[in-house]
Amino acid sequence: MQLTLQEEQDFRYIEEGEGEVLLLVHGLFGALSNWEHVVAAFSKQYRVIIPMLPIYEMAVRQANLEGLLAYLTAFIQLKGLEKFTLIGNSLGGHVALLYTRNSPEHVQKLVLTGSSGLFENTMGGSFPRRSNYDYVAERVGYTFFDPKTVPKAYVDEVFAVTSNMAKAIRVVAIAKSAQRNNLAHELPSIQTSTLLIWGLNDTITPPLVAHEFHALLPNSKLRFIDKCCHAPMMEHPQTFNALLAAFLG
Repeated sequence: MQLTLQEEQDFRYIEEGEGEVLLLVHGLFGALSNWEHVVAAFSKQYRVIIPMLPIYEMAVRQANLEGLLAYLTAFIQLKGLEKFTLIGNSLGGHVALLYTRNSPEHVQKLVLTGSSGLFENTMGGSFPRRSNYDYVAERVGYTFFDPKTVPKAYVDEVFAVTSNMAKAIRVVAIAKSAQRNNLAHELPSIQTSTLLIWGLNDTITPPLVAHEFHALLPNSKLRFIDKCCHAPMMEHPQTFNALLAAFLG
C-alpha cells in the first residue's frame, strides 16, 4: 500500500485507519517500507501511527536516546494519545522501553522485535567505507537471513544516509548512546504485558538476548521465527502479523 507522510508542527508521521491505537517505532535506519505489511494488515481494524524519528536532522548534541525519547513523548502529547499498544523494532524497541518505563499508564501492551537495550552488534559504529555502495549493501544484508530479499530501495536509503557526513555523525552518536544505555536493572520494574517477536537467526540482537529480555520482563511472552534475522516484520510479515494479532486478541 502507498504510505503518505503527514506533517504537523515539527512532526512527520504516518496515520492510517481508525480504532485502538498501534504506535510503531522504527529503528536506526528505519524506513516506511519496514512497516508497510503491518500497516496494510492492521489499519483495517486499528489506528496505526508511525512517527518518523528525526535521527538524521536532530541537533548533534541531542542525537542520543534521551533526545529520541523526548521527541516521541512530545509527539504522543501532540496527538493526545492516552492508551495504545507500543511496537518497536531494533533501536525503536529501546526507545519504546524507555517510554514504557517513564509512562506505563499510557502503554496497554508492548511489542519488541530485535530490540536493543541489553546487547547488540551494531551495523557499524563507524562507516570507514561509507561511500562504497557494495560495502553498505553487504552490511545491510547482514541484518537479513536471506540478503537477496533486501529491497534495493532500502539499501539505497541506507547508502544515502551513510554517504552524508552530517547524517552519519548522528547515526554513530545514537548507536553509541544505545550501547551505553543498558536496561538490565530496569526491566524487572516494567509490568506491562509484552510480546517479544525474535528472528531465530538474528545476528544483531542474537536469540540469547531475546531470552534475557524474556527472563527480565516479568509479564512477557517470547516467540521465535525461524530463518529470520533482525526485521521479522519485513522478512516474514505473515507470521509476524499472525503473532501480533493473537497477542492483541
